[in-house]
Amino acid sequence: MTKNKPNILVVNDDGITAPGIKALMHVMKEIGRVVVVAPDSPQSGMGHAITIGKPLRLDKVDIYEGIEMYSCSGTPVDCVKLAVNKIFKGQKPDLCVSGINHGLNNSINILYSGTMSAAVEGAIESIPSIGFSLDDYTLQANFKPCLKFVKQLSLQVLKNGLPPGTLLNVNFPATSNIKGVKICRQAKAKWAEEFDERMDPHNRPYYWLTGVFQLNDSGEDTDVWALEHHYASVVPVQFDMTAHYAMQELNNWEFNV
Repeated sequence: MTKNKPNILVVNDDGITAPGIKALMHVMKEIGRVVVVAPDSPQSGMGHAITIGKPLRLDKVDIYEGIEMYSCSGTPVDCVKLAVNKIFKGQKPDLCVSGINHGLNNSINILYSGTMSAAVEGAIESIPSIGFSLDDYTLQANFKPCLKFVKQLSLQVLKNGLPPGTLLNVNFPATSNIKGVKICRQAKAKWAEEFDERMDPHNRPYYWLTGVFQLNDSGEDTDVWALEHHYASVVPVQFDMTAHYAMQELNNWEFNV
């Protein structure tokens, strides 16, 4: 690995040919030496899934000139694990960036996101990590307005590092005029889900997941508020899921041993 420029791992969940990862890798190429490891097919909504019951394939591919790229048969988290163990061979990259995702990963969506789970895995490996997402699901998404912020945030993380056990969840509004950056908390929200039941030609039921995003938070310090007001939202998140505030209450419970 090069000593003069930072080594940057680029991953995603939309697949190695997605326009979002193309935009991200070209920004990272301006900063350092880029290695791309991405799924060979879309893996949205995979969360922190890993492949256990079948072998993984990791194939070097030549898609964009001057960028080292690998296509992985597994999940976004598999991509990070294989990159660290087999490509970087334990010599950790200086930065892990995931995205740019086609669609938001704000609020509760972080729990389901393959994009953010890849960044979480980077943080678990003690690699400064960022997940980037844009509020546009289409293949024609315009990433240009957010690229200067992607570069600035990445340079700040490389310069300043991140607190242990944390990473950044960054979301961009779909606008040509991003007003700036807001450091936010995750908005309290959930998906009100329904399953559309249909019948196949054999008269057996099958189901399509549908849902409505329900915001239960009127705060002006949330990622939802920032995005609705045309700011990029930056939420520091952690993978320690301990509810520390609840421990004192639970210690007051009586257990008969």
